[in-house]
Amino acid sequence: MREYETTFVIQPELSDEGVQAVCARVEAILEKQGAIQLFYDDMGRRRLAYSIRNFQKGHYLTLHYLDDGKVVTEVERVLRLDDSVLRYLTVLADPDVSDIEARRVEAAELERIRAERAAERAARELEEAAEREEAAAREEAARAEAAAVVPEGEAAPGSEGEAAPGSEGEAAPGSEGEAAPGSEGEAAALDSAGESDEAKPDDAEEPGEADR
Repeated sequence: MREYETTFVIQPELSDEGVQAVCARVEAILEKQGAIQLFYDDMGRRRLAYSIRNFQKGHYLTLHYLDDGKVVTEVERVLRLDDSVLRYLTVLADPDVSDIEARRVEAAELERIRAERAAERAARELEEAAEREEAAAREEAARAEAAAVVPEGEAAPGSEGEAAPGSEGEAAPGSEGEAAPGSEGEAAALDSAGESDEAKPDDAEEPGEADR
C-alpha cells in the first residue's frame, strides 16, 4: 500500500457545513474504491500566494490516505468538479507502507492532537473576537460620555464664545487701546514743546547790531 496526501483549497467564505460536505464527498470516493482514510490536516484559512478567482485567501485541508494509486484519479475528479474548490494537489507521501495497522494507530493519534489544537485555536479566536467587541463598546461609550459633558449650544470655557484673558476682546496693558508710558502720543507732545522753545524768528537781530 502507498500513502498519499491530497491537499485542496476551498473558498474562504464557505461555511463549516459546506467544508464538511466537500470532505464527505471525497470520503465517499475513498470508501467506494476500498482506500483507507487516515486523517485530515485542517490548516484553516491562509493567504494565497496569488489571487485565484478574485480570492486572496483560502481554506487549506490535507487528506492522508492509503491506496494502491487507483483512487487518486477519482478523488481529483470530484475536487475538480466542485466549484467551491480553488486548487488541489496530490503527492506520494510514502511509496511502501508495510504495517498498515500501525500506521492507522499513528494517524489516529495525530488526528486527536490536531483536533485538540484546532479546538484551542477556535476558542482563542472567539476570545479575541469578544475582546475586540468589548474594546469597541468601551470606546463607543467613552465617545458618548464625552459628547454628553458639553451640551450642544453651550460653549466650554476658553471656547470661541468667551475670550480668554489677553485675547482680542480685552486689550493688554501697552496695547493699541491704551498708550503705555513713553509711548508714541507722549513722545509727540514732548517733541512739539521742544521745537516751540528752540524756534527763533528769521528776522530777529542779534543784540547790539543796530547800534553799530
